[in-house]
Amino acid sequence: MKVQYQDDKRMGVFVYDFNNKTASDRDIQDLKELVYEHKIVVIKEQDLSPHQYCDFGYRLGEIEKYYQPMYHHPEREEIFVSSNVSQNGQQIGVPKTGKFWHADYAFMPKPFAFSMVYPQLLPSKDRGTYFIDMSKVYQGLPDDLKSIANESSCYHSVRRYFKIRPEDVYRPISEILDEIERVTPPSKHPTTFTHPVTGETILYITEGFTYQIGDSQGKPQDISVLQSLLAHSGQLDKSFKYPLIEHHEFELGDLRIWDNRSLVHCAHYAANSEPAVTFRLTLHDRYPFYEL
Repeated sequence: MKVQYQDDKRMGVFVYDFNNKTASDRDIQDLKELVYEHKIVVIKEQDLSPHQYCDFGYRLGEIEKYYQPMYHHPEREEIFVSSNVSQNGQQIGVPKTGKFWHADYAFMPKPFAFSMVYPQLLPSKDRGTYFIDMSKVYQGLPDDLKSIANESSCYHSVRRYFKIRPEDVYRPISEILDEIERVTPPSKHPTTFTHPVTGETILYITEGFTYQIGDSQGKPQDISVLQSLLAHSGQLDKSFKYPLIEHHEFELGDLRIWDNRSLVHCAHYAANSEPAVTFRLTLHDRYPFYEL
């Protein structure tokens, strides 16, 4: 495989001439090391069936399927489908997923190491994802906020962005909220943690899922503390002009892998709702999600 590096001002590398079928175990390991080091790897000119896509994913790590079946691909349930296109009169997957700042599965006890996205159908413009490197955010925090972050934990929940399912129509909202709390109760994670591979300190908060910060004794802190941390990360900037926000575009044939420990992301969708279909896999690596 051939690797094309970007300048130091942007995350990520491009990989060319990569074939999962002929790649050695060393090639796969090299690919993972590129993700850890550069945060984002874009493998160019891929043409994979759903089965080949999953086969590749299993070479990189342990795939975990999404907990809600309505997102599943009809052939391979490991694939999370984001789509606004119906097939034979039926909706496959869910439209406009992830249009808020988040890290995948932050609301679960065991989030993922890698997120892997493979677009199948792209709009003519406004096609891509916004990213923020939360290790850089931590480095730039004022000392007082660093101290608070280092000695606290945060609580994360899917409740704010739970997608209503077809079977939820006409259900009382109280029943839906009770189900959310029962199936995906809030998860507690340290506000900062050490990346198990890179050794970087990560600020682990997201605008979409984080709803409370507590001190070392678990006492809830004023919401303004969490808001200050989010503001310093750029996640409250609705213009997406904050210096640490990077926009990465997609092309057909791109397969993008990123470090889900280090990065938060926000989907960018075309305003005119052109057809768009994306397949996602989420993977665990052999390390714990974080080291305390």
